[in-house]
Amino acid sequence: MRVLIGGGSGFVGRELTRLLRDKGHEVTVISRQPGPGKITWGELESHGLPPCEGAVNLAGENLMNPLRWWNESYKKDLFSSRIDTTKSLAQAIAASPSPPHSWVLVSAVACYKPSMTAEYTEDSEWTQFDILSKLLKEWEASAALPENATKTTKQVVIRAGVVLGRDGGAMKQMLLPFWLGLGGTLGSGRQPFPWIHVSDMAGIIVHALESPSDTPSPSQQVFNGVAPALNTNLEFTKELGRALRRPTIFPVPGFVMNALMGAERAVVLMQGQKVIPKRTQEAGFEYKYPDLTSALKEIVGS
Repeated sequence: MRVLIGGGSGFVGRELTRLLRDKGHEVTVISRQPGPGKITWGELESHGLPPCEGAVNLAGENLMNPLRWWNESYKKDLFSSRIDTTKSLAQAIAASPSPPHSWVLVSAVACYKPSMTAEYTEDSEWTQFDILSKLLKEWEASAALPENATKTTKQVVIRAGVVLGRDGGAMKQMLLPFWLGLGGTLGSGRQPFPWIHVSDMAGIIVHALESPSDTPSPSQQVFNGVAPALNTNLEFTKELGRALRRPTIFPVPGFVMNALMGAERAVVLMQGQKVIPKRTQEAGFEYKYPDLTSALKEIVGS
């Protein structure tokens, strides 16, 4: 199978590329820079979709980029980097004479309203309530194919939780303070913490690409890209401290996170949702790291 990946050089993209190649699939990455095994976004728009059986979009400015201040320019980049690339791919698929069998967009669980009690599955209805849920609404809508294209191409949306792994994502920024014994809960620590190991995130994408298409449907199939374990921020903090054999005694108050990151962005870490991967499990996906202990053991190598 030939797979085209937008954002293939990022954290999840690198893991996905490795997994696909290990399984004998060919990968072409859409990148800002040309190179072997790559095409640029400009080439996609001018030459159309190269021959492929699957297409995935992972492109987008990093929400947790510590080098970017939370301001209007950054918010604009968050929207445009996700929506424009997704639209480009969806339009190229719709215009292709031999479209792929599967089209996968990886979005996020920020569409579900933070709550200490509500439990969300893929069937949960939601409406936008803040800037990130507005982004999700527009982002997922930009992936939708016109009806005639849905007869040949299966549309999948995978809503990812916090992706954990050794080489990037949230862990990259967390490991140093934890190693120094400065790790601690965020706010009260009671907030849900929906997470997934990067290997399982890549695995769910490959599972969606490889699964035979049922009767094509005009609507998107949604899968929650989270581990089946329901954990709080406190449980995550304690487990990471255990894995690193370090104390976790320095809670970070909410006002500090809001000052450092901007309140609209800090909400991702200071509040959370209980997200259940109901359809992901029903589709037969088997997790390598279903619980925090096994996931963090692999990541910190203890």
